[in-house]
Amino acid sequence: MRERVFIKKNKEKWKVYEDLLYNRQYIDPEELTVTYLDITDDLAYANTYYPDSNTTKYLHQLAGFAHRKIYKTKKTGRNAVLRFYMHDFPLMFYKYRKYLIFSFFIFLLFAAIGAFSVSQDGDFVRLILGDAYVDMTLENINKGDPMAVYKQANEVDMFLGITINNIKVALYTFMMGMLLGLGTLYYLMNNAVMLGAFQYFFFEKGLGWESIRTIWIHGTIEISVIIVAGAAGFVLASGILMPETYTRKQAFIQKARDGLKIMISTIPFFIIAGFLEGFVTRHTEMPDWLAIIIILISLTAILYYYFILPKQLFTKKHRL
Repeated sequence: MRERVFIKKNKEKWKVYEDLLYNRQYIDPEELTVTYLDITDDLAYANTYYPDSNTTKYLHQLAGFAHRKIYKTKKTGRNAVLRFYMHDFPLMFYKYRKYLIFSFFIFLLFAAIGAFSVSQDGDFVRLILGDAYVDMTLENINKGDPMAVYKQANEVDMFLGITINNIKVALYTFMMGMLLGLGTLYYLMNNAVMLGAFQYFFFEKGLGWESIRTIWIHGTIEISVIIVAGAAGFVLASGILMPETYTRKQAFIQKARDGLKIMISTIPFFIIAGFLEGFVTRHTEMPDWLAIIIILISLTAILYYYFILPKQLFTKKHRL
């Protein structure tokens, strides 16, 4: 390849790297690593074919600066995990908030479809939830304890089983983003339709409030992080569909890493949701005010962590 063609092919990408390295105060370590590797690839090519050119000298400078940045931004010590959760991840997630909003509205749409379908055909709930579950719930309603399903298993067994299952569902939702986002869409649709049908079923039986004040004790966090997992899946898909200035492979690797970080952020929330479902939801005798407080605290925690904190950190960074 002639040097002129090489420059024309890569100059826009190098401008992006210049802006990243020279103008941004904070750079995500994974993004910095990908950038450094790509620059050194270009440098190796330039060294081979244009060893004495200004292009090679320029890439040497760019690679050297990136190398120094990598070592400057390395984070060590006991606070690394805390820093990831309370600073690095929320700051990185700010640029992906639109994916979370998109995932939320997708979930809301299919939940409404699930509820509407049950309102039009009572047998739809059996198709979605299964005859065994519906019959068991009807039996519990007749016994005067409609939420007895949350009291059947041992607390610890329920906590562990629910937490592991929810994490598995979230991981599938994320990884299916590799299917151009269609797999993620399917998992969101499946869970949302199930929720809509389930919720409408209780309203139809005159147990709407009873179901809300019980189910959403753990469901506020559980459903929220499934939606977050959907956002991670759509981020992964964007690396394939919208590579921007990167090659498709580079974009996919970068988005996969960012999506994985989003998934890591959900683990503490899944543990909390599993704890609530295993140990707290079963206490249907608790007063309404206590159930409402738990639900509101859960909702506030989700909104703060995925919307308010990222915006605060982003604003603070750009003030410096």
